[in-house]
Amino acid sequence: MYIDTHSHLDAPEFADDLEPTLQRAKAAGVETILLPCINLDGLDHLEQICQQHPGYLYPMIGLHPEEVTGNYQQQLDQMYSRLKTHPSHYVAIGEVGIDLYWDDTHQDQQLDAFEQQIQWAEEFNKPLMIHLRNAHQQLISIMERHRDANLSGVFHCFTGTADQARQLLSFPNFKLGIGGVVTFKKSTLPQVLKESVPLSRIVLETDAPYLAPVPHRGRRNESAFITATAQCLSAIYATEIKNIATETKKNAYFLFR
Repeated sequence: MYIDTHSHLDAPEFADDLEPTLQRAKAAGVETILLPCINLDGLDHLEQICQQHPGYLYPMIGLHPEEVTGNYQQQLDQMYSRLKTHPSHYVAIGEVGIDLYWDDTHQDQQLDAFEQQIQWAEEFNKPLMIHLRNAHQQLISIMERHRDANLSGVFHCFTGTADQARQLLSFPNFKLGIGGVVTFKKSTLPQVLKESVPLSRIVLETDAPYLAPVPHRGRRNESAFITATAQCLSAIYATEIKNIATETKKNAYFLFR
């Protein structure tokens, strides 16, 4: 029924109860969960978890922008080698992108790492899972250089303006990842979606263990909570929740095959 396109089930927060967490997700109607990679150190654990749950959990490969530090090129080189050796292991290149919210010390390195990983997506025909924070124009500038490459993917955890949504969706094979933030009382996202984003351009995500939706806000997020986001979208788009599930699932299959 639902596909959670972004969940960090390999995080330490799930070390003690991963199996019950997955059972709750299945009971809530989550039929597939995609796991983004953060860094090279965590990749083995990520792949192991997915191998233990074949057909349910699927790994991505990529270097998160906040993990781009002095040794980023060595990490990228080793990740690329693994991707080239077993490209079918990974459903996407992610979580990659640009994050200048807390610190722009490594901005040049982040831009370089992002560009390299876009090239992986082109070479291996993989969708991108893109993390973007306080760097909209930098991201658009890089994406424009690759506009003719027929890239696809998700702009993860979208919380931007209507104008930003329109700019991002000008890349035709991309969707916006919508999670728990849409349920927050002070969020402007419901109005942005209603005015500027058709349901055909959305995928569901949780970003678990982060950003739990209302009424679970303040707790550890998990994939089962995706139903709260779907319920909120049902109200925004004035359609039955089963239509939210059907359409977002179709959108996810379009990207991740």
